[in-house]
Amino acid sequence: MRLSSNILDYPVKRHLTLRESIVEFIKDAIIKGRLKPGERVPEPELAERFGISRTPIREAFRQLESEGFITFTPRKGAIVSPITDKDVIEFYAIKGLLEGYAAKMACCKIGDKEIQNMKDLNSQMTRCSEKNDVKNFFKLDNQLHDVFLKLCGNDKLYNLIHTIVQQFERFRRAALSLPGRMQSSVKQHTEIIEAFKKRDVDLVERLVKANAEMGGELLAQEILKEQA
Repeated sequence: MRLSSNILDYPVKRHLTLRESIVEFIKDAIIKGRLKPGERVPEPELAERFGISRTPIREAFRQLESEGFITFTPRKGAIVSPITDKDVIEFYAIKGLLEGYAAKMACCKIGDKEIQNMKDLNSQMTRCSEKNDVKNFFKLDNQLHDVFLKLCGNDKLYNLIHTIVQQFERFRRAALSLPGRMQSSVKQHTEIIEAFKKRDVDLVERLVKANAEMGGELLAQEILKEQA
């Protein structure tokens, strides 16, 4: 099996390290559907495409496996991990509970500087949504959430959230790729920022939890549609 021409034509970003380039290349192919769930990720063709040995590709595979993008199976090797609606609902339920609690803890500590930072990030996300720029929207989304997560005062909670969301990056990127999701996320962030401004602890927790749950519900519905 060889990579299709539309995958091979995808440009390699030279400013990234070799491993990062391979990781981004495969992630993009998975998220945009050029590599589909259950399909083999062909190591020899990737080595040929990048003009390298298989060692950095295997290093990239290990990272992709830890983030849930690929799994290893007997005889087939690396394949694109399937996404089930159950996986999505369970992940977003955990994310919502943990981030909601962290936001509640941060609400009494957050200052005007952090609130303005979130506003600025959300404005940049608005521009990304207008351009349908999921990749940069995703990065800015991480930065916005990180503003209040760092203020929660619980390092173990912060590290746990960071580990979980990193492992399930694929779900989050897929959810943001759905039509209208970036726009609705910007609107939800605006409401979250206003709640932080009012120092409304309970409202902040509910809104942050709802932000995660909506992403999960939309992605789960999309998965069920594809299976129908």
